[in-house]
Amino acid sequence: MPLGAGHWEIDPGTLSVDIIDTRREAAPFVREHHYAGAMPVARLSVGLFANGRGGRSELVGVCVFSHPVNNASAPKTAGLGDPRAACDLGRLVILDSQGANSESFLAARAFRLLRRQKPEILSVISYADPVRRVDADGHVFLPGHVGGLYAVMGSRYTGRSSPRVDLILPDGRPISSRAISKIRNAECGQRYAMEDLIRAGARAPRLGEDRGEWLASVEHTGFLTRRRHPGCHAYLFPLTRAVRIAARKVPSLPYPILDRAATGGDVTALPLLDLAA
Repeated sequence: MPLGAGHWEIDPGTLSVDIIDTRREAAPFVREHHYAGAMPVARLSVGLFANGRGGRSELVGVCVFSHPVNNASAPKTAGLGDPRAACDLGRLVILDSQGANSESFLAARAFRLLRRQKPEILSVISYADPVRRVDADGHVFLPGHVGGLYAVMGSRYTGRSSPRVDLILPDGRPISSRAISKIRNAECGQRYAMEDLIRAGARAPRLGEDRGEWLASVEHTGFLTRRRHPGCHAYLFPLTRAVRIAARKVPSLPYPILDRAATGGDVTALPLLDLAA
């Protein structure tokens, strides 16, 4: 999801976009600048570079195309039978120093690079988290958004993902269901997911302790709290004409609207009919 860029227009002549190394370049940038502090399992990482001091290019933004959160998202959101034919726009992170349209500048060019480098990927799915997040001191660190950028880019709004229950850290950050699954099922990436919890203050597992039991213990102590989530807004970017035709079998709904008066929880504005009820 995009993070705060400036309110001025960018100068395209000072920017460039290119594929970057996920482990050495994208992951450190995302962990430092994204509110979740976590990196999804990437299929391709793309960087936004600005002319820095001394004529050197500086990495100022990262777009990460990641594996879908689950195999059901490809048929449900993209109308594709093969889960490998779709990917998620897992991270779109831009430094505040960049202009207001830097997100769309990076994303549009990243889509073209994705199509060239990964022709087997036919659609990109992106999610907008509408829940406002606050830390233990009551400070808003994520205002919640409904995907206005994706609407401007001409995506197809397909509705919400399924409601869920989030596990929330003491600092207000949610632990992703994917990270929880990695820990419980001893999947690839389990160690990084556990380290994220430990850095946040969870006790380290004892020698020989079952990881699933350790996670249950961490939750039982009150370190993790459960909070219901209404589901994220889902947007579809078909990358070929044939896939746009296939996508006709999935819903195409009016874009959601941001409730600028919301002070907490879901910031999605209610439909006018609901307001009149």
